[in-house]
Amino acid sequence: MNMYLDIAPEVKAALEAGKPVVALESTIISHGMPYPKNVETALRVEQTIRDNGAVPATIAVIGGRLKAGLSHEEIEHLGKAGRAVTKASRRDLPALVARKADGATTVTTTMIIAHMAGIRIFATGGIGGVHRGAETTMDISADLEELAQTPVMVVCAGAKSILDLGLTLEYLETKGVPVIGYGTDELPAFYTRKSGFGVDYRVDSPEELAAMFRAQRELGYRGGMLVTNPIPEQYAMDKTVIDAAIEQALRECEEQGVHGKETTPFLLARVVELTGGESLESNIRLVLNNAALAAKTAAALTA
Repeated sequence: MNMYLDIAPEVKAALEAGKPVVALESTIISHGMPYPKNVETALRVEQTIRDNGAVPATIAVIGGRLKAGLSHEEIEHLGKAGRAVTKASRRDLPALVARKADGATTVTTTMIIAHMAGIRIFATGGIGGVHRGAETTMDISADLEELAQTPVMVVCAGAKSILDLGLTLEYLETKGVPVIGYGTDELPAFYTRKSGFGVDYRVDSPEELAAMFRAQRELGYRGGMLVTNPIPEQYAMDKTVIDAAIEQALRECEEQGVHGKETTPFLLARVVELTGGESLESNIRLVLNNAALAAKTAAALTA
């Protein structure tokens, strides 16, 4: 086991017994929602995983320790600290460990720490990807590189609709990452169920997802698998409304000179404001939906 890694007793016991475990990121706690909604949501997501037969392992960096499984107190700490906590991508982990600092994990770092701990399935909201205008800015999320090299299944509601979805799919294809649609032939776009872009394969049961991931591992592939799970229809947003909010948020982002890892939190927070909070409720519902599917798939994988 990595010398900097702490696995929570419940998570460790489940892994040793071959029981299903699902990893969860912590950036959604610190950067994705305001307090106390962030803590309430994190605990609801953990409970959803338990209700569907698996053990939750929320992941973060606390005092320089890589944590696979957080206590309620640690989740509360991240929720209250909010954006004062470092949004930790791959490049940040050595500095956070050396400085004994706190970090909220992105998709990238959650995958890294989950893999260290032996956790094979991870549920999140949406992945990062190729940002609009990346042909000049080169702004491409580290999430895509991590999917290409770390053998963890990521269950999400597609790539965030603030991104260039077509280029994101092209990048994943180049890296050999299979993009699976759960119950859909079309890539979901986070707040909406459709994007106009197709997925590589459609799968209609957690058992089939588990079989496909098992085959990928047994074939010796190096990277992970991306499962895109559409937001439940009753919580999906009107495409016209969300697209207008995103376009305005993108203009403001450029005008204010926001760039790098601050881009996504800025855009998502602005979209929440522009939609009168509707996008926040959609965000919560899609995360819960992804957690349930990830738990069922983890259970099928360990059956």
